[in-house]
Amino acid sequence: MYPRAMRSVGGGGGLARRHFILYPRTAPRAGQGRAGAPRRKGILMANVVVVGSQWGDEGKGKIVDWLSEQADIVVRFQGGHNAGHTLVINGATYKLSLLPSGVVRPGKLSVIGNGVVLDPHALIEEIDRLSAQGIQVTPEDLRIAENATIILSLHRELDTIRESAGAKTRIGTTRRGIGPAYEDKVGRRAIRLMDLSDHETLDLKIERLLSHHNALRRGLGIAEVSAKSVREELSNVAPRVLPYMDSVWSLLDRKRREGKRILFEGAQGALLDVDHGTYPYVTSSNTVAAQAATGSGLGPGAIGYVLGICKAYTTRVGEGPFPTEQDNHIGRLIGERGREFGTVTGRPRRCGWFDAVLVRQSTRTCGVDGLALTKLDILDGFVEINICIGYRLDGQEIDYLPAGEHAQARVEPIYETVAGWQEQTVGARSWAKLPAQAIKYVRRIEELTGCPVALLSTSPEREDTILMRNPFEA
Repeated sequence: MYPRAMRSVGGGGGLARRHFILYPRTAPRAGQGRAGAPRRKGILMANVVVVGSQWGDEGKGKIVDWLSEQADIVVRFQGGHNAGHTLVINGATYKLSLLPSGVVRPGKLSVIGNGVVLDPHALIEEIDRLSAQGIQVTPEDLRIAENATIILSLHRELDTIRESAGAKTRIGTTRRGIGPAYEDKVGRRAIRLMDLSDHETLDLKIERLLSHHNALRRGLGIAEVSAKSVREELSNVAPRVLPYMDSVWSLLDRKRREGKRILFEGAQGALLDVDHGTYPYVTSSNTVAAQAATGSGLGPGAIGYVLGICKAYTTRVGEGPFPTEQDNHIGRLIGERGREFGTVTGRPRRCGWFDAVLVRQSTRTCGVDGLALTKLDILDGFVEINICIGYRLDGQEIDYLPAGEHAQARVEPIYETVAGWQEQTVGARSWAKLPAQAIKYVRRIEELTGCPVALLSTSPEREDTILMRNPFEA
Protein backbone atom coordinates (compact mmCIF):
# COMPACT_ATOMS: atom_id res chain seq x y z
CA MET A 1 0.00 0.00 0.00
CA TYR A 2 2.79 2.42 0.86
CA PRO A 3 5.02 3.81 -1.91
CA ARG A 4 7.98 3.15 0.37
CA ALA A 5 8.35 0.05 2.49
CA MET A 6 6.66 0.38 5.89
CA ARG A 7 6.32 -1.84 8.88
CA SER A 8 4.38 -1.25 12.09
CA VAL A 9 5.78 -2.08 15.49
CA GLY A 10 3.94 -2.21 18.79
CA GLY A 11 0.26 -2.33 19.65
CA GLY A 12 -2.58 -2.14 17.17
CA GLY A 13 -4.71 0.82 16.21
CA GLY A 14 -3.63 4.25 15.10
CA LEU A 15 -0.99 4.65 17.80
CA ALA A 16 1.33 1.95 16.49
CA ARG A 17 4.89 3.15 16.00
CA ARG A 18 5.89 3.14 12.35
CA HIS A 19 9.29 3.02 10.73
CA PHE A 20 9.49 4.34 7.19
CA ILE A 21 12.33 3.01 5.08
CA LEU A 22 13.18 5.13 2.05
CA TYR A 23 14.86 3.24 -0.77
CA PRO A 24 16.93 5.12 -3.36
CA ARG A 25 15.36 5.59 -6.76
CA THR A 26 18.69 5.25 -8.51
CA ALA A 27 22.10 4.19 -7.40
CA PRO A 28 24.04 7.32 -6.33
CA ARG A 29 27.32 8.19 -7.92
CA ALA A 30 30.40 8.88 -5.86
CA GLY A 31 30.05 12.11 -3.90
CA GLN A 32 26.32 12.27 -4.51
CA GLY A 33 23.20 11.06 -2.77
CA ARG A 34 19.85 9.73 -3.87
CA ALA A 35 19.04 10.40 -7.54
CA GLY A 36 22.39 12.13 -8.01
CA ALA A 37 21.62 14.83 -5.44
CA PRO A 38 24.70 16.73 -4.24
CA ARG A 39 25.88 16.70 -0.68
CA ARG A 40 26.81 19.68 1.48
CA LYS A 41 29.14 19.15 4.44
CA GLY A 42 28.25 15.49 4.58
CA ILE A 43 24.46 16.10 4.69
CA LEU A 44 22.35 14.64 1.91
CA MET A 45 20.59 17.35 -0.07
CA ALA A 46 17.40 16.85 -2.04
CA ASN A 47 15.85 19.52 -4.22
CA VAL A 48 12.23 19.69 -3.03
CA VAL A 49 9.00 20.13 -4.98
CA VAL A 50 5.98 21.41 -3.03
CA VAL A 51 2.60 20.62 -4.58
CA GLY A 52 -0.97 20.85 -3.40
CA SER A 53 -2.60 17.45 -2.95
CA GLN A 54 -6.17 18.74 -3.09
CA TRP A 55 -7.76 21.63 -5.04
CA GLY A 56 -5.27 24.24 -3.88
CA ASP A 57 -5.44 26.60 -0.89
CA GLU A 58 -3.87 23.94 1.35
CA GLY A 59 -1.53 26.34 3.12
CA LYS A 60 1.44 25.96 0.79
CA GLY A 61 2.59 29.50 1.55
CA LYS A 62 3.48 28.78 5.16
CA ILE A 63 5.17 25.47 4.32
CA VAL A 64 7.14 26.97 1.44
CA ASP A 65 8.23 29.85 3.65
CA TRP A 66 9.23 27.38 6.37
CA LEU A 67 11.30 25.41 3.86
CA SER A 68 12.71 28.47 2.11
CA GLU A 69 14.97 29.22 5.09
CA GLN A 70 16.88 26.06 4.16
CA ALA A 71 16.76 26.68 0.40
CA ASP A 72 19.02 28.86 -1.69
CA ILE A 73 16.57 29.25 -4.58
CA VAL A 74 12.75 29.22 -4.74
CA VAL A 75 11.18 28.55 -8.15
CA ARG A 76 7.60 29.07 -9.35
CA PHE A 77 7.07 26.62 -12.21
CA GLN A 78 3.44 26.96 -13.39
CA GLY A 79 0.26 28.99 -13.17
CA GLY A 80 -0.15 32.74 -13.03
CA HIS A 81 -1.43 35.31 -10.58
CA ASN A 82 -4.67 33.36 -10.15
CA ALA A 83 -3.40 31.58 -7.04
CA GLY A 84 -2.04 33.18 -3.90
CA HIS A 85 0.05 32.48 -0.84
CA THR A 86 -0.40 34.22 2.49
CA LEU A 87 2.75 34.42 4.61
CA VAL A 88 2.77 35.52 8.24
CA ILE A 89 6.30 36.45 9.37
CA ASN A 90 7.03 38.15 12.69
CA GLY A 91 3.47 39.40 12.82
CA ALA A 92 3.57 40.87 9.29
CA THR A 93 1.27 39.43 6.62
CA TYR A 94 2.41 39.21 3.00
CA LYS A 95 0.01 38.21 0.22
CA LEU A 96 1.76 36.88 -2.86
CA SER A 97 0.13 35.86 -6.13
CA LEU A 98 2.90 35.69 -8.71
CA LEU A 99 6.17 36.13 -6.88
CA PRO A 100 7.82 33.07 -5.30
CA SER A 101 7.63 32.94 -1.53
CA GLY A 102 11.39 33.36 -1.25
CA VAL A 103 11.19 37.09 -2.04
CA VAL A 104 10.36 37.92 1.57
CA ARG A 105 13.51 36.17 2.80
CA PRO A 106 16.84 38.03 2.47
CA GLY A 107 19.59 36.24 0.60
CA LYS A 108 17.26 33.96 -1.38
CA LEU A 109 17.08 33.90 -5.16
CA SER A 110 13.52 33.78 -6.48
CA VAL A 111 12.83 32.47 -9.98
CA ILE A 112 9.73 32.58 -12.19
CA GLY A 113 10.05 29.71 -14.65
CA ASN A 114 8.96 29.31 -18.25
CA GLY A 115 5.89 27.31 -17.17
CA VAL A 116 4.35 30.45 -15.64
CA VAL A 117 2.17 32.87 -17.61
CA LEU A 118 3.26 36.36 -16.61
CA ASP A 119 0.99 39.35 -16.24
CA PRO A 120 3.49 42.24 -16.21
CA HIS A 121 0.97 44.63 -14.66
CA ALA A 122 0.31 42.21 -11.79
CA LEU A 123 4.04 41.67 -11.34
CA ILE A 124 4.74 45.40 -11.09
CA GLU A 125 1.85 45.92 -8.65
CA GLU A 126 3.06 43.08 -6.45
CA ILE A 127 6.64 44.36 -6.41
CA ASP A 128 5.41 47.85 -5.51
CA ARG A 129 3.14 46.48 -2.78
CA LEU A 130 6.02 44.59 -1.19
CA SER A 131 8.17 47.70 -1.44
CA ALA A 132 5.56 49.59 0.61
CA GLN A 133 5.93 46.85 3.24
CA GLY A 134 9.70 47.24 3.32
CA ILE A 135 10.61 44.33 1.00
CA GLN A 136 12.71 45.45 -1.96
CA VAL A 137 12.67 43.14 -5.00
CA THR A 138 15.63 43.70 -7.30
CA PRO A 139 17.12 41.79 -10.26
CA GLU A 140 19.60 40.38 -7.76
CA ASP A 141 16.72 38.71 -5.93
CA LEU A 142 14.36 37.81 -8.79
CA ARG A 143 14.92 36.27 -12.21
CA ILE A 144 12.22 35.56 -14.81
CA ALA A 145 12.49 33.09 -17.68
CA GLU A 146 12.97 34.86 -20.99
CA ASN A 147 10.55 32.40 -22.62
CA ALA A 148 7.69 32.95 -20.17
CA THR A 149 4.37 33.77 -21.89
CA ILE A 150 2.92 37.25 -21.36
CA ILE A 151 -0.69 37.86 -20.25
CA LEU A 152 -2.22 40.86 -22.02
CA SER A 153 -5.31 42.95 -21.35
CA LEU A 154 -7.11 41.17 -24.19
CA HIS A 155 -6.61 37.86 -22.35
CA ARG A 156 -8.24 39.21 -19.20
CA GLU A 157 -11.14 40.63 -21.22
CA LEU A 158 -11.76 37.34 -23.03
CA ASP A 159 -11.62 35.40 -19.76
CA THR A 160 -14.23 37.72 -18.20
CA ILE A 161 -16.55 37.48 -21.22
CA ARG A 162 -16.49 33.69 -21.13
CA GLU A 163 -17.13 33.49 -17.39
CA SER A 164 -20.02 35.95 -17.68
CA ALA A 165 -21.70 34.17 -20.59
CA GLY A 166 -23.77 31.82 -18.41
CA ALA A 167 -23.75 28.88 -16.06
CA LYS A 168 -23.28 26.34 -18.86
CA THR A 169 -19.92 27.79 -19.88
CA ARG A 170 -18.71 29.00 -16.49
CA ILE A 171 -15.68 27.14 -15.09
CA GLY A 172 -15.06 29.31 -12.06
CA THR A 173 -11.85 31.03 -13.14
CA THR A 174 -10.46 34.15 -11.48
CA ARG A 175 -11.01 36.08 -14.75
CA ARG A 176 -7.37 37.09 -14.88
CA GLY A 177 -6.55 35.88 -18.38
CA ILE A 178 -4.56 32.81 -17.40
CA GLY A 179 -6.50 30.34 -19.56
CA PRO A 180 -6.52 32.44 -22.74
CA ALA A 181 -2.78 33.11 -22.34
CA TYR A 182 -2.06 29.38 -22.11
CA GLU A 183 -4.26 28.87 -25.19
CA ASP A 184 -2.06 31.28 -27.14
CA LYS A 185 1.05 29.53 -25.85
CA VAL A 186 -0.15 26.16 -27.09
CA GLY A 187 -1.41 27.78 -30.30
CA ARG A 188 2.12 29.11 -30.94
CA ARG A 189 1.04 32.71 -31.21
CA ALA A 190 1.97 33.92 -27.71
CA ILE A 191 4.13 36.93 -26.98
CA ARG A 192 6.90 35.99 -24.60
CA LEU A 193 9.03 38.09 -22.29
CA MET A 194 12.02 38.06 -24.64
CA ASP A 195 9.87 39.55 -27.41
CA LEU A 196 9.59 42.81 -25.49
CA SER A 197 13.26 43.46 -26.21
CA ASP A 198 13.11 42.33 -29.87
CA HIS A 199 11.70 45.42 -31.59
CA GLU A 200 12.34 44.12 -35.11
CA THR A 201 9.96 41.16 -34.78
CA LEU A 202 7.51 42.34 -32.12
CA ASP A 203 5.11 43.99 -34.59
CA LEU A 204 4.92 40.80 -36.65
CA LYS A 205 4.16 38.75 -33.55
CA ILE A 206 1.45 41.17 -32.47
CA GLU A 207 -0.19 40.93 -35.87
CA ARG A 208 -0.12 37.13 -35.72
CA LEU A 209 -1.70 37.21 -32.25
CA LEU A 210 -4.42 39.64 -33.32
CA SER A 211 -5.31 37.67 -36.44
CA HIS A 212 -6.70 35.09 -34.04
CA HIS A 213 -8.11 37.32 -31.32
CA ASN A 214 -9.82 39.83 -33.57
CA ALA A 215 -11.57 37.05 -35.49
CA LEU A 216 -12.73 35.71 -32.15
CA ARG A 217 -13.83 39.15 -30.98
CA ARG A 218 -15.84 39.70 -34.17
CA GLY A 219 -17.67 36.46 -33.49
CA LEU A 220 -18.42 37.64 -29.95
CA GLY A 221 -19.65 41.00 -31.21
CA ILE A 222 -17.04 43.10 -29.41
CA ALA A 223 -14.62 45.72 -30.68
CA GLU A 224 -11.37 44.60 -32.25
CA VAL A 225 -8.01 45.39 -30.70
CA SER A 226 -5.46 47.49 -32.57
CA ALA A 227 -1.83 46.53 -32.92
CA LYS A 228 -0.91 50.01 -31.71
CA SER A 229 -2.70 49.53 -28.38
CA VAL A 230 -0.98 46.19 -27.75
CA ARG A 231 2.43 47.67 -28.57
CA GLU A 232 1.78 50.61 -26.23
CA GLU A 233 0.76 48.23 -23.45
CA LEU A 234 3.98 46.27 -23.85
CA SER A 235 6.12 49.39 -24.19
CA ASN A 236 4.79 50.76 -20.92
CA VAL A 237 5.73 47.67 -18.89
CA ALA A 238 8.94 46.64 -20.67
CA PRO A 239 11.30 48.94 -18.71
CA ARG A 240 10.02 47.53 -15.40
CA VAL A 241 10.11 43.82 -16.23
CA LEU A 242 12.99 43.32 -18.69
CA PRO A 243 15.72 43.86 -16.05
CA TYR A 244 14.57 40.61 -14.40
CA MET A 245 14.83 38.54 -17.60
CA ASP A 246 17.26 35.62 -17.68
CA SER A 247 17.94 32.27 -19.30
CA VAL A 248 16.47 30.45 -16.34
CA TRP A 249 17.16 26.89 -17.43
CA SER A 250 20.88 27.69 -17.69
CA LEU A 251 20.88 29.65 -14.41
CA LEU A 252 19.25 26.81 -12.50
CA ASP A 253 21.48 24.18 -14.06
CA ARG A 254 24.54 26.15 -13.01
CA LYS A 255 23.26 26.70 -9.48
CA ARG A 256 22.37 23.05 -9.11
CA ARG A 257 25.89 22.02 -10.15
CA GLU A 258 27.22 24.42 -7.53
CA GLY A 259 25.31 22.45 -4.90
CA LYS A 260 22.59 25.02 -4.23
CA ARG A 261 19.35 23.82 -2.68
CA ILE A 262 16.34 24.44 -4.91
CA LEU A 263 12.75 24.60 -3.70
CA PHE A 264 10.10 24.28 -6.44
CA GLU A 265 6.84 25.99 -5.53
CA GLY A 266 3.63 24.98 -7.27
CA ALA A 267 0.39 26.93 -7.47
CA GLN A 268 -3.12 25.47 -7.12
CA GLY A 269 -3.39 21.73 -6.43
CA ALA A 270 -3.03 18.40 -8.22
CA LEU A 271 -6.80 18.04 -8.58
CA LEU A 272 -6.79 21.18 -10.75
CA ASP A 273 -4.23 19.69 -13.17
CA VAL A 274 -5.42 20.10 -16.77
CA ASP A 275 -4.78 16.39 -17.41
CA HIS A 276 -5.25 14.71 -14.03
CA GLY A 277 -7.77 17.00 -12.33
CA THR A 278 -11.56 17.30 -12.31
CA TYR A 279 -11.72 18.33 -15.97
CA PRO A 280 -13.09 20.69 -17.24
CA TYR A 281 -13.20 22.38 -13.82
CA VAL A 282 -9.44 22.70 -13.72
CA THR A 283 -6.73 25.27 -14.26
CA SER A 284 -5.02 25.67 -17.62
CA SER A 285 -1.66 24.18 -16.73
CA ASN A 286 -0.16 21.00 -15.33
CA THR A 287 0.04 21.28 -11.57
CA VAL A 288 1.50 17.85 -10.76
CA ALA A 289 5.07 17.56 -9.50
CA ALA A 290 6.56 16.53 -12.84
CA GLN A 291 5.79 20.04 -14.14
CA ALA A 292 8.51 21.38 -11.84
CA ALA A 293 11.06 20.05 -14.32
CA THR A 294 9.23 21.09 -17.49
CA GLY A 295 8.26 24.49 -16.13
CA SER A 296 11.77 25.42 -15.05
CA GLY A 297 13.95 23.84 -17.73
CA LEU A 298 15.65 21.31 -15.48
CA GLY A 299 15.61 17.59 -16.10
CA PRO A 300 13.47 15.26 -13.97
CA GLY A 301 16.59 14.06 -12.16
CA ALA A 302 16.74 17.45 -10.44
CA ILE A 303 13.72 16.52 -8.32
CA GLY A 304 14.81 14.81 -5.14
CA TYR A 305 11.75 14.90 -2.85
CA VAL A 306 8.07 15.65 -3.48
CA LEU A 307 6.15 17.14 -0.56
CA GLY A 308 2.37 17.08 -0.93
CA ILE A 309 0.41 19.66 1.07
CA CYS A 310 -3.10 18.84 2.25
CA LYS A 311 -5.50 20.18 4.85
CA ALA A 312 -6.90 18.01 7.61
CA TYR A 313 -10.20 18.55 5.82
CA THR A 314 -11.03 19.46 2.20
CA THR A 315 -11.85 22.76 0.50
CA ARG A 316 -12.50 23.94 -3.01
CA VAL A 317 -12.99 27.33 -4.70
CA GLY A 318 -15.15 27.68 -7.78
CA GLU A 319 -17.22 25.21 -9.76
CA GLY A 320 -16.82 21.47 -10.13
CA PRO A 321 -17.38 18.19 -8.29
CA PHE A 322 -16.68 17.94 -4.56
CA PRO A 323 -17.78 14.56 -3.17
CA THR A 324 -17.31 15.36 0.54
CA GLU A 325 -18.65 18.92 0.49
CA GLN A 326 -20.72 19.84 3.53
CA ASP A 327 -23.19 22.46 2.33
CA ASN A 328 -24.54 22.77 5.85
CA HIS A 329 -23.64 24.03 9.32
CA ILE A 330 -20.57 21.75 9.49
CA GLY A 331 -19.17 23.20 6.28
CA ARG A 332 -19.89 26.72 7.45
CA LEU A 333 -18.28 26.04 10.83
CA ILE A 334 -15.11 24.70 9.19
CA GLY A 335 -15.03 27.69 6.86
CA GLU A 336 -15.42 30.19 9.71
CA ARG A 337 -12.78 28.55 11.88
CA GLY A 338 -10.35 28.11 9.00
CA ARG A 339 -10.97 31.58 7.55
CA GLU A 340 -11.60 29.92 4.24
CA PHE A 341 -11.53 32.77 1.78
CA GLY A 342 -9.39 32.86 -1.39
CA THR A 343 -6.13 34.81 -1.05
CA VAL A 344 -6.52 36.31 -4.53
CA THR A 345 -10.28 36.59 -5.00
CA GLY A 346 -11.68 36.68 -1.46
CA ARG A 347 -14.28 34.12 -2.53
CA PRO A 348 -15.52 31.82 0.24
CA ARG A 349 -14.25 28.27 -0.15
CA ARG A 350 -16.52 25.25 -0.18
CA CYS A 351 -15.65 23.02 2.80
CA GLY A 352 -16.02 19.34 3.60
CA TRP A 353 -14.54 16.28 5.27
CA PHE A 354 -11.11 14.90 4.45
CA ASP A 355 -11.23 12.87 1.23
CA ALA A 356 -8.57 10.17 1.48
CA VAL A 357 -9.46 8.82 -1.97
CA LEU A 358 -8.51 12.08 -3.67
CA VAL A 359 -5.33 12.63 -1.67
CA ARG A 360 -4.23 9.04 -2.31
CA GLN A 361 -4.81 9.60 -6.03
CA SER A 362 -2.79 12.85 -5.93
CA THR A 363 0.12 11.20 -4.11
CA ARG A 364 0.34 8.74 -6.99
CA THR A 365 0.03 11.18 -9.88
CA CYS A 366 2.59 13.46 -8.21
CA GLY A 367 4.92 10.79 -6.80
CA VAL A 368 4.58 12.30 -3.33
CA ASP A 369 7.20 11.14 -0.83
CA GLY A 370 5.64 12.76 2.23
CA LEU A 371 2.65 14.86 3.23
CA ALA A 372 2.50 18.18 5.04
CA LEU A 373 -0.81 18.15 6.89
CA THR A 374 -2.10 21.64 7.66
CA LYS A 375 -4.91 23.16 9.75
CA LEU A 376 -5.29 20.23 12.12
CA ASP A 377 -6.31 22.75 14.78
CA ILE A 378 -9.50 23.65 12.88
CA LEU A 379 -10.94 20.27 13.85
CA ASP A 380 -10.43 20.88 17.58
CA GLY A 381 -13.66 20.34 19.50
CA PHE A 382 -15.45 18.09 17.01
CA VAL A 383 -17.04 15.12 18.79
CA GLU A 384 -16.87 13.00 15.64
CA ILE A 385 -15.00 13.43 12.38
CA ASN A 386 -15.77 11.74 9.07
CA ILE A 387 -13.13 10.56 6.60
CA CYS A 388 -14.03 9.54 3.05
CA ILE A 389 -12.49 6.10 2.44
CA GLY A 390 -14.15 5.24 -0.88
CA TYR A 391 -16.89 6.08 -3.35
CA ARG A 392 -20.09 4.50 -4.55
CA LEU A 393 -20.83 4.99 -8.25
CA ASP A 394 -24.09 3.62 -9.66
CA GLY A 395 -24.24 1.04 -6.90
CA GLN A 396 -20.62 -0.09 -7.25
CA GLU A 397 -17.86 0.68 -4.74
CA ILE A 398 -14.70 2.21 -6.25
CA ASP A 399 -11.45 3.49 -4.73
CA TYR A 400 -10.60 6.28 -7.19
CA LEU A 401 -12.15 9.37 -8.76
CA PRO A 402 -13.24 8.55 -12.33
CA ALA A 403 -12.07 10.83 -15.12
CA GLY A 404 -15.49 11.48 -16.64
CA GLU A 405 -17.22 14.74 -15.73
CA HIS A 406 -20.66 13.16 -15.27
CA ALA A 407 -19.28 10.20 -13.34
CA GLN A 408 -17.46 12.57 -10.99
CA ALA A 409 -20.70 14.40 -10.32
CA ARG A 410 -22.47 11.13 -9.43
CA VAL A 411 -20.00 9.60 -6.99
CA GLU A 412 -21.19 9.28 -3.41
CA PRO A 413 -18.69 9.29 -0.53
CA ILE A 414 -18.32 6.32 1.78
CA TYR A 415 -17.42 7.60 5.24
CA GLU A 416 -15.57 6.20 8.18
CA THR A 417 -16.36 7.97 11.46
CA VAL A 418 -13.58 8.50 13.98
CA ALA A 419 -13.61 10.08 17.42
CA GLY A 420 -12.66 13.72 17.65
CA TRP A 421 -10.80 15.48 20.47
CA GLN A 422 -11.75 18.23 22.88
CA GLU A 423 -8.22 19.40 23.74
CA GLN A 424 -6.49 22.10 21.70
CA THR A 425 -3.92 21.32 19.04
CA VAL A 426 -3.48 24.96 18.03
CA GLY A 427 0.11 26.05 18.50
CA ALA A 428 1.44 22.55 19.22
CA ARG A 429 5.10 22.26 18.24
CA SER A 430 5.84 18.67 19.21
CA TRP A 431 4.22 15.31 18.69
CA ALA A 432 3.91 14.87 22.47
CA LYS A 433 1.70 17.97 22.74
CA LEU A 434 -1.02 16.49 20.53
CA PRO A 435 -4.11 14.82 21.98
CA ALA A 436 -4.19 11.03 21.55
CA GLN A 437 -7.21 11.17 19.26
CA ALA A 438 -5.54 13.79 17.06
CA ILE A 439 -2.54 11.47 16.69
CA LYS A 440 -4.87 8.63 15.76
CA TYR A 441 -6.50 10.85 13.14
CA VAL A 442 -3.12 11.68 11.57
CA ARG A 443 -2.10 8.03 11.60
CA ARG A 444 -5.36 7.03 9.94
CA ILE A 445 -4.74 9.58 7.20
CA GLU A 446 -1.31 8.03 6.64
CA GLU A 447 -2.84 4.58 6.35
CA LEU A 448 -5.60 5.61 3.98
CA THR A 449 -3.45 7.77 1.69
CA GLY A 450 -0.49 5.39 1.68
CA CYS A 451 1.89 8.22 2.46
CA PRO A 452 3.72 9.27 5.66
CA VAL A 453 3.15 12.71 7.17
CA ALA A 454 6.46 14.59 7.11
CA LEU A 455 5.24 17.89 8.58
CA LEU A 456 2.24 18.87 10.65
CA SER A 457 0.97 22.45 10.87
CA THR A 458 -1.11 23.59 13.84
CA SER A 459 -1.60 27.31 13.13
CA PRO A 460 -0.78 29.96 10.48
CA GLU A 461 2.39 30.85 12.41
CA ARG A 462 5.44 29.27 10.81
CA GLU A 463 6.87 28.22 14.18
CA ASP A 464 3.81 26.10 14.90
CA THR A 465 5.09 23.23 12.78
CA ILE A 466 5.90 19.70 13.87
CA LEU A 467 8.67 18.15 11.80
CA MET A 468 8.83 14.40 11.42
CA ARG A 469 11.10 14.37 8.39
CA ASN A 470 13.05 17.20 6.78
CA PRO A 471 12.41 17.02 3.03
CA PHE A 472 15.78 18.60 2.27
CA GLU A 473 17.55 15.79 4.13
CA ALA A 474 15.34 12.89 3.07
